[in-house]
Amino acid sequence: QVQLVESGGGSVQSGGSLRLSCAGAGYIYRSACVGWFRQVPGKEREAVAVVDSDGRTTYADSVKGRFTISQVSANDTLYLQMNSLKPEDTAMYYCATEPINLGVCMTPIQALVRDDFHYWGQGTQVAVSS
Repeated sequence: QVQLVESGGGSVQSGGSLRLSCAGAGYIYRSACVGWFRQVPGKEREAVAVVDSDGRTTYADSVKGRFTISQVSANDTLYLQMNSLKPEDTAMYYCATEPINLGVCMTPIQALVRDDFHYWGQGTQVAVSS
């Protein structure tokens, strides 16, 4: 069973930075589409950043200019660098990968849903205080 493992979450003050990591067990690099989602209790899981197999990135408007998604082939790890954090960024953050379907990353990011991605991690909590 594929297991993605996130790390790097924590508590920071508004304006601070965190870098999330997702160890991919061979399912990150060269997958059709990989990305980061976040979810707060009572709300739908939302995509914040995705990257396709050619390295093209897409960001949700709410994080554009503040978050950067990247992947490293050598260790098959996906990263999310989060700068200028705001209290509204507080959420559980999940990494996800869709190995085959190239159409996933071509979907408007606001329309991506959980079922679009085949494998998920267990999540890492991010808390931003004002």
